[in-house]
Amino acid sequence: MAEMVEFELVSPEEVLVTQLVDMVVVPGGDGDYGVLGGHVPMITTVRPGAISVFEENHVIDRIFVTGGFAEVTGERITILVEKAVKVEKLDRAAVEQDIKNFAEDLEDAKTDEEKEAAALKLEIAKAQLQAIQDAAANH
Repeated sequence: MAEMVEFELVSPEEVLVTQLVDMVVVPGGDGDYGVLGGHVPMITTVRPGAISVFEENHVIDRIFVTGGFAEVTGERITILVEKAVKVEKLDRAAVEQDIKNFAEDLEDAKTDEEKEAAALKLEIAKAQLQAIQDAAANH
């Protein structure tokens, strides 16, 4: 039997998830990566996207995060995020509307700060839509 890894998902307010799993796939800043028990220690950024949690070679949970940081040890992965929501709770129509709204906000932005804020919101909304599409394709 493969070595399990403890998965912790933490927001500023609370510990959202603590469970032993077979593998966690993380949307890392430099690309997706999987964490199994015995993984080499590292600290990485997490980009907006879905974390996939595996047991027995099957995804048991998909959690959308807006970005953050991950710390990996041989026994544990701790992901610190600002916001997290289960992918199945995302509303596709609302996300598609957000994409339209944030694209308009980006076009209308006058200052660099407004452009940066709108671009980040648009990136997160597009990542949410991708997570919804990926979950639907894998069912």
